[in-house]
Amino acid sequence: MMDGAGSGADVATETFQPVEPGYETLLRVRMLMLWVPLTIGALVLEWSVALPWPGVVLGVVVFLAIVAVIVAPQRIYARLGYRIGDQLLQVVRGWAFHTDTIVPFVRVQHLDVTRGPLDKMFGTASLVIHTAGTHNSIVTVPGLAPDRAAAIRAIIREHVRTDFQ
Repeated sequence: MMDGAGSGADVATETFQPVEPGYETLLRVRMLMLWVPLTIGALVLEWSVALPWPGVVLGVVVFLAIVAVIVAPQRIYARLGYRIGDQLLQVVRGWAFHTDTIVPFVRVQHLDVTRGPLDKMFGTASLVIHTAGTHNSIVTVPGLAPDRAAAIRAIIREHVRTDFQ
């Protein structure tokens, strides 16, 4: 999906930028919000059903919850990065499944900066890039500082404007 030989060289010479450290904490809170109801469900199951080994289901769920809340956010955060070249944006993510997305600026349709309640709490924002096409037409860069997300949006918007002039 690269736009020419020059575009690839521009991205290859730049290093990936990490997202905000607060994003790792945000991921932990989201993971905790997922596992608390599952743990409560396991507790209710333990109380309501006479299982052959009492406490095993709850123990397994609590163990998995602790591992998920400690390990997963750290790995997700460590493997999320982005870089901006002269003609494109590249986003890499994933620790179980690696995804490397390249967005040429000429394919950008419009840009959004979004912030949910947890983003506001931890000082992060997401840059949402809508591109031409149907498959993978929305690319999100989460965990950016709000001012950095706005700055990247301005950089891409300026490239989009010059392409049409």
